[in-house]
Amino acid sequence: MYRRIRDLREDKDLTQTQMAEYLNCSQRIYSNYERGDVDIPTKILIKLADFHHTSTDYLLNRTNEKKAYPVEQNNSSL
Repeated sequence: MYRRIRDLREDKDLTQTQMAEYLNCSQRIYSNYERGDVDIPTKILIKLADFHHTSTDYLLNRTNEKKAYPVEQNNSSL
C-alpha cells in the first residue's frame, strides 16, 4: 500500500510537503505514512483516494483496478 501512495504522489510530481498540506498534517507524518511506519487513519486514506481519483481498495492493494468506484446517488423516493 505504501508504495502505491508514494507512486501516485510522484506521478503528479508532488512533494511530500504538498501532500501533507493537502491532508492537513506535517511532512514528517506524511513521510511516515509512505514508509509504512504508522497506520494511515481511515479519513486520511479516503482523502488520498479522492485526491488521486482512485479507490481505497486500490490503495490497500485489494485490487489492481486504479479507477475509482462510481459515487452512488441517494434515491430520495425510497
